[in-house]
Amino acid sequence: MRKLFVTGGAGFIGSAFVRLLLDELPACEIVNFDALTYAGNPDNLAGLDPARHRFVRGDICDRAAVLGALEADTDALFNFAAESHVDRSIHSADEFLRTNVLGTQVLLDAARSLGARRFVQVSTDEVMGSLPERDDAFFTEDSPFAPNSPYSASKAAAEHLVRAAHHTHGVDAVVTRCGNNYGPRQFPEKFLPLMLANAMNDEPIPVYGDGQNVRDWIYVEDHCRAILLAAERGRAGAVYNVGARNERRNLEVAESVLDALGKPRSLLRFVKDRPGHDRRYAIDPGLAERELGWRPRETWQSGLKKTIEWYAANGEWLARARGGAYREFYERQYGEN
Repeated sequence: MRKLFVTGGAGFIGSAFVRLLLDELPACEIVNFDALTYAGNPDNLAGLDPARHRFVRGDICDRAAVLGALEADTDALFNFAAESHVDRSIHSADEFLRTNVLGTQVLLDAARSLGARRFVQVSTDEVMGSLPERDDAFFTEDSPFAPNSPYSASKAAAEHLVRAAHHTHGVDAVVTRCGNNYGPRQFPEKFLPLMLANAMNDEPIPVYGDGQNVRDWIYVEDHCRAILLAAERGRAGAVYNVGARNERRNLEVAESVLDALGKPRSLLRFVKDRPGHDRRYAIDPGLAERELGWRPRETWQSGLKKTIEWYAANGEWLARARGGAYREFYERQYGEN
């Protein structure tokens, strides 16, 4: 049995990855280590096989807890655990520095001391900043770091620590960078599930600024397959950009959701732009395609259809996710616009 350790496995992308592992690797056992902060949701783990999936609640900054949960000679450690909501990082960067930077170093130290065979750091295209609005401008693995938010700065710092661990201590590490994910079980502060939830309830949909910011969208299961391939086939020390060649302006995404739901575009409400809002992200995934043999399986249309169908069929999950911390944040962020 392959022993796998997944941090942040109760979050959106992490839980999708855990489900992919259980489906595609029948001979694996997973320790899922998650602090269950506002975006970590136990509901995301419903129905998983307890014989092959063990959940441990813990903080990646807690060295003793990590060492107690990580088994010696684990085949791969996947680090999804992160504070990832840009707007929250603008309000306060403290938790982002703690979790994304210190927590990554704790995991690297634990991986070294207990002999984990491979360390996979799940990063973001945002570490490379903002691109010009030109058709020939794309992020590559060699693009310089230029983070523009406390969140992206903390993820860039984490990548530097992973690189240092590989070059100084010989940690067998791989980094993946991805764009905007969408799909089932995404915390509803994020742009697409926020729009879906509001539109289904005939509530206004907030759109930052002029709505012309460009993001590179990918269905979450396609991203997870790329991460697994990076773990299995990636070169030690390599970085792989993961993108579905699916650039969309935010306003176009919002209109796609409204059209798919049969809702009027009058629900759109333009709100004050986010400070330091990056204008454009676009990924060249050529290296991942060539070296990992990865290709996305979902188109924008098919992925959006699956996403809408899941949220429509899981109203109870959505209602629970939109309570508490989400509601407080939503009122603070959009209540005065």
